[in-house]
Amino acid sequence: MFHLRTCAAKLRPLTASQTVKTFSQNRPAAARTFQQIRCYSAPVAAEPFLSGTSSNYVEEMYCAWLENPKSVHKSWDIFFRNTNAGAPPGTAYQSPLPLSRGSLAAVAHAQSLVEAQPNVDKLVEDHLAVQSLIRAYQIRGHHVAQLDPLGILDADLDSSVPADIISSTDKLGFYGLDESDLDKVFHLPTTTFIGGQESALPLREIIRRLEMAYCQHIGVEFMFINDLEQCQWIRQKFETPGIMQFTNEEKRTLLARLVRSTRFEEFLQRKWSSEKRFGLEGCEVLIPALKTIIDKSSENGVDYVIMGMPHRGRLNVLANVIRKELEQIFCQFDSKLEAADEGSGDVKYHLGMYHRRINRVTDRNITLSLVANPSHLEAADPVVMGKTKAEQFYCGDTEGKKVMSILLHGDAAFAGQGIVYETFHLSDLPSYTTHGTVHVVVNNQVCYRRNGHNEMDEPMFTQPLMYKQIRKQKPVLQKYAELLVSQGVVNQPEYEEEISKYDKICEEAFARSKDEKILHIKHWLDSPWPGFFTLDGQPRSMSCPSTGLTEDILTHIGNVASSVPVENFTIHGGLSRILKTRGEMVKNRTVDWALAEYMAFGSLLKEGIHIRLSGQDVERGTFSHRHHVLHDQNVDKRTCIPMNHLWPNQAPYTVCNSSLSEYGVLGFELGFAMASPNALVLWEAQFGDFHNTAQCIIDQFICPGQAKWVRQNGIVLLLPHGMEGMGPEHSSARPERFLQMCNDDPDVLPDLKEANFDINQLYDCNWVVVNCSTPGNFFHVLRRQILLPFRKPLIIFTPKSLLRHPEARSSFDEMLPGTHFQRVIPEDGPAAQNPENVKRLLFCTGKVYYDLTRERKARDMVGQVAITRIEQLSPFPFDLLLKEVQKYPNAELAWCQEEHKNQGYYDYVKPRLRTTISRAKPVWYAGRDPAAAPATGNKKTHLTELQRLLDTAFDLDVFKNFS
Repeated sequence: MFHLRTCAAKLRPLTASQTVKTFSQNRPAAARTFQQIRCYSAPVAAEPFLSGTSSNYVEEMYCAWLENPKSVHKSWDIFFRNTNAGAPPGTAYQSPLPLSRGSLAAVAHAQSLVEAQPNVDKLVEDHLAVQSLIRAYQIRGHHVAQLDPLGILDADLDSSVPADIISSTDKLGFYGLDESDLDKVFHLPTTTFIGGQESALPLREIIRRLEMAYCQHIGVEFMFINDLEQCQWIRQKFETPGIMQFTNEEKRTLLARLVRSTRFEEFLQRKWSSEKRFGLEGCEVLIPALKTIIDKSSENGVDYVIMGMPHRGRLNVLANVIRKELEQIFCQFDSKLEAADEGSGDVKYHLGMYHRRINRVTDRNITLSLVANPSHLEAADPVVMGKTKAEQFYCGDTEGKKVMSILLHGDAAFAGQGIVYETFHLSDLPSYTTHGTVHVVVNNQVCYRRNGHNEMDEPMFTQPLMYKQIRKQKPVLQKYAELLVSQGVVNQPEYEEEISKYDKICEEAFARSKDEKILHIKHWLDSPWPGFFTLDGQPRSMSCPSTGLTEDILTHIGNVASSVPVENFTIHGGLSRILKTRGEMVKNRTVDWALAEYMAFGSLLKEGIHIRLSGQDVERGTFSHRHHVLHDQNVDKRTCIPMNHLWPNQAPYTVCNSSLSEYGVLGFELGFAMASPNALVLWEAQFGDFHNTAQCIIDQFICPGQAKWVRQNGIVLLLPHGMEGMGPEHSSARPERFLQMCNDDPDVLPDLKEANFDINQLYDCNWVVVNCSTPGNFFHVLRRQILLPFRKPLIIFTPKSLLRHPEARSSFDEMLPGTHFQRVIPEDGPAAQNPENVKRLLFCTGKVYYDLTRERKARDMVGQVAITRIEQLSPFPFDLLLKEVQKYPNAELAWCQEEHKNQGYYDYVKPRLRTTISRAKPVWYAGRDPAAAPATGNKKTHLTELQRLLDTAFDLDVFKNFS
């Protein structure tokens, strides 16, 4: 019995120290397990076929024979019986000996071993060949799939066929087979499901089933996947016989959906033949495909589906998948319709939608959201992912089983746009994964565009032969209807009735659309915030409470920020010194930049506001100042986030180092911030200029998002900025770009007497741009971002050298109840005590203030020169600056910045300052000369430029020649 169980192992020459895997004979087939059996047999001569995977095949055959001798070929049955009877492996496969060289007894013995047994070598080789053939179809079958409905292109764009795909019987020779083998029965390996309930099939049937699975109108490329379970799942879904057969009810549903998809486009073409709409003609099957995906998702427990897509077919998806009211879509074509909402609005094929409805197939509620997008293809991908992650986070869906995303792509954009890869490579990061996305590529090799790029395009200019073929092509609806009629699934009157029914729905909706007098973009909102605004979408108030905190709260947060709230946790010695310094600051009632941020975050967490800080190296901070995640120096991967140990029932704090991506990650965080107004979502660039690779998200989503889509967003961008002598890179966060995109008019002085002037300014702007010079003001602006009754993007130019500057400290007194964010910090020194004596009023922002005060003190000009800091650049603080100018009637005005003249803030500030004072005085400039690069790479040049800047600022005669 032992010999029988180790037969497969003894077929290979092994040493005494080697072990082999064999199945336990006593277990049922469904519960077979591997056992380690040590083989002590002496080495024997190897059989010619027992090498590589062939030995595994013999073992597989032997295991099958153990369970049922009739399940294997007769030759294997005889072989295993002979081996079990004691024939040593070295002789069991021997061919009969020549008569001239052996005795009659040897011949008789050999004949008894091979009685009724064909050439075993050939049998094993043929089975291995069939295994290789099956694998070839799994790997390369898609290369010859019939993917082009026009019949003019092959899957690989040429007519070549892989040598290992059996396109004709003469190619059997590639595997050492020929036509005579087609009717031979072969045992199927466990890596295929083509057999269904059968474990063996004739070669002819094996090839036919592989052709049906891999070489028809669906190509599947999957064998590059390293996960065996995933590969097996795909094989099962494609190979199992009959798995893609629809019931008659399913066929009728598919027909009805094709009717809606096709007739919707035809209706738009009839009514608005000269309008661009980027229709779905040629790709109509997209609609039933999407609806089936949603049906199956709902069936498996999904409650919320978030979608992103380009413009092609968008109106059809809105109408027939999201179920947007048809009259709302049709009225978008009315050129006379007046817009009710402020802002620019957007073209109809960029708009989004949010809708909750019953899924008719599953009878379950499902929420569908289609995210609005610009023309920049694929730019919405990370936004959809971020929104999906947020919705999963807020509903506690840690496995992605309740909320899922679907992304639609064009084939060219999917391959060519780098943001696709940036989004993909977030897929497995813990704080970014959505646990999978369904990607649908509308492939122009599989579908086709009946009207070219858009309805106004003439594709015959460039692709005459293709579009001649397209003109001859029957629409897919007609093809499918004819097929179902021929099968008896529907009859012609039923089909025509389905068409008439939908046509009537469209005509009735068209009639209702004429009653629409006003166009409401807010009806197309993709991310509503229930309860945050009034029912008509307005803020519940137009005021902002104090952003200060009680001393007890400040002290408590400070104490946690300077300690390790977990026992037996060893931190780095250098970090111990940082925490000790924090503790001393708390005792002295002061904060630096990192501690001010800590207090803003911690207090919002106490108020139930989720905070998410994301970016490259944000856990520690690029400049090693933050340290929000502590690492145990003795236990690998053991971490502690003190911010999550502040209060018993606080909101969670998420701080996550992103991948080395800006475009993808900023888009992701924007999407996350879309989901809820009750979260502070921040993206920090490692250096300020790194935002330029995410410019598309800034230009197309963050800056104009509310104007285009009536969609508010409170995302915060932290952009380290400052001329530190470190070269052209890493110096400038390009403030001029953000200021140039602000929507206020530099030549119009607003009504300064308006109630709540500062809040109204914030409400009217497209984003807020600040450059804080104190930690206390940074603290206030972060808290104000949440305490405002509406949401606006916040751009903060954050410091580098000020993080540790001894003068860049704030007292608790600046953060107590009753205090607010200071849009302008006026002069509070000797110059303010005697304003009539002030000769020059310098305006500045950010870090340069400390250079100016140091130089002013060195020159003993504290009474002659006043320095006013503009902390909030946009919206521009006209009211406060007017007071400052009026306070110093004898002072000339100058703007001072460390950036070059054609960069920074000067071109933004100067016209607004001039408008503030009714152009009564000039606004002089003190700063670096214009330049192409943001900064010099030479340290000495940097210092020379800085000194020249300071000389200009404090030379009271320098501007006299220009008067």
